[in-house]
Amino acid sequence: MMIVEIIEKVRQKEQLTNEEITFFLNGYLDGTVKDYQMSAFLMAICCNGLTESEVFQFVECYLQSGKQLVFPQSDCLVDKHSTGGVGDKVTLVVAPIVASLGIPVIKMSGRGLGLTGGTIDKLESIPGYRVNLSMEEIRNQVEKIGIVVTSPTEDIVPLDKRTYALRDVTGTVSSIPLIAISIMSKKIAGGAKKFVFDMKYGEGAFLKTRQEAEQLAALMGKIALFYHCKVDFIYSDMSSPLGNAIGNRLEVLEAIDVLQGKVKGKLRKTCIEVASKMVALALKIPLEKAQEKVIKTLEDGSAYQKFTTWITTQGGDLTSLSIPCPKIPYVAKKSGKIQKIHARKIAFCAKQLGASRDSLEEQINYASGIYLCKQEQDEVQQGEVLAYLYTDKKELPQLDACFEIVQEK
Repeated sequence: MMIVEIIEKVRQKEQLTNEEITFFLNGYLDGTVKDYQMSAFLMAICCNGLTESEVFQFVECYLQSGKQLVFPQSDCLVDKHSTGGVGDKVTLVVAPIVASLGIPVIKMSGRGLGLTGGTIDKLESIPGYRVNLSMEEIRNQVEKIGIVVTSPTEDIVPLDKRTYALRDVTGTVSSIPLIAISIMSKKIAGGAKKFVFDMKYGEGAFLKTRQEAEQLAALMGKIALFYHCKVDFIYSDMSSPLGNAIGNRLEVLEAIDVLQGKVKGKLRKTCIEVASKMVALALKIPLEKAQEKVIKTLEDGSAYQKFTTWITTQGGDLTSLSIPCPKIPYVAKKSGKIQKIHARKIAFCAKQLGASRDSLEEQINYASGIYLCKQEQDEVQQGEVLAYLYTDKKELPQLDACFEIVQEK
């Protein structure tokens, strides 16, 4: 009966005790609490929220549900997290930049759901890359080359894995407290004590408004303070795609172009901003000094060298990154200036090509996607190529609604 009483307390906006939270969450792990009861519990939280003290106890239960990585150099470890957006391949650039400066980077990433891609999907598009490392392999690789990006191990926050899978199918993903609990428990369990969070918002992101992003950041900051961690935040408007590539292997290739100095613009700027904040936190130096170091690693090639070392150490073959799909041009129907490129609509078209999934069981085509040849505010002539579609599919999505082109008077 206590299970039902706990659900009713949340529904009636009554605060739970630490003992009630622990009983309920541990009960879900051992099978005492059933999926339908947890679903009702999560929906009540989604509707009524949680107090700060309840959030802290949730995080503690999540952490205690599995193992935590511990490193002797934890004080200089730094991690980053993005709340997700269309074309977000920042980790692929930032991680080797930071590691090339002698700062260990340990990042546990996930696969993508819906219209935004996941870092693990992008890395898995590299033939041979191993995404499932054991805790011992993670420790050894960090000691050897100072960088590892992998899926969370089965031992890391198993409670989050179970509850997230349920949230995904019960319409309870969007709860700010549940998002904060999920993110912070995994970050803390990963062994770092310093974090930079890239809070993305807009039509191409999971969070739709700056206000939502700030609300989530405030709660994550309080959790970090409770666990004696240091954090910094940046806010990124993702109303348009980040960079030119949307699609897993295409995004890997674009990340390589940034590391090799072939790409400028918004993507490179965002990567420098995130990396600089990570370096400033890790080395306890001013942001301006950190930015100088970051730019130097890009310009002298050391960041790209670290990238190749990282990928090959985890089994990836960078010589096999060709795109076997047909390359199909999409041309402008009229001349004018591109006022808007709709990130969500572009992502939906890329999904139709096979670049993303709705469930973790769904297969994706790592080589499919869209490459934008133009950006917002660019002039375009009728018949000029706006984008290339990469796909094996015969039925192609229409990109007309993705581009707002204003004709010159």
